[in-house]
Amino acid sequence: MADWLGAGCLVAGGLLSLAAGIGVLRFPDVLDRMHAATKPQVLGVLLLLAGVALRLRTPDDVGMIVLVAVFQLATAPVAAQMVGRAAYRSGRVDRSLLDADELADEGRGRAP
Repeated sequence: MADWLGAGCLVAGGLLSLAAGIGVLRFPDVLDRMHAATKPQVLGVLLLLAGVALRLRTPDDVGMIVLVAVFQLATAPVAAQMVGRAAYRSGRVDRSLLDADELADEGRGRAP
């Protein structure tokens, strides 16, 4: 049963990672691409890691998989924020699409 569940996680993770890659290529804006590169990609990697953990099941392998998952969860949001800030400060964000612009309110953003 665990092998079938692991296979399902592997397929679902692969499909989410594929969707993230397609989104990065197809979305027009930096913020949309950033969203596609982080949200489904992180969930896809976590599903892939869960599938691998269910297939291997040894304590050493599961420990390494948990470390990889924690590292992925710690780095992807930080990288997305840095990319978003760099895009905003370089003027590559279409501000008409933003619901709220906290950086412009604090006087840290570029003039529109």
